[in-house]
Amino acid sequence: MSKIHDIGGLHGFGELAIESDEPPFHHEWEARVFGINRILLGAGCYTLDEFRDAIERMPPAHYLAASYYERWLHAIETLVAAKGVLDVRGG
Repeated sequence: MSKIHDIGGLHGFGELAIESDEPPFHHEWEARVFGINRILLGAGCYTLDEFRDAIERMPPAHYLAASYYERWLHAIETLVAAKGVLDVRGG
């Protein structure tokens, strides 16, 4: 069974918009999420496969509404909470 992230070849999602001459990050927080992920991967807190799986397990509506780095942030939060690396409940 395909998950929401596996939309290759599906109709109804429009043409693929290819950005050219765009910066790698559109907002400072995106660069921070990228850096946090590299640090956590490098420290062995989780694997790249676990990171990808966390993104792929996002609820479909949340996945479609999220930007690229919002999906990354969701995966990071999910994994650090599940592995007890960080308490993300706040408060």
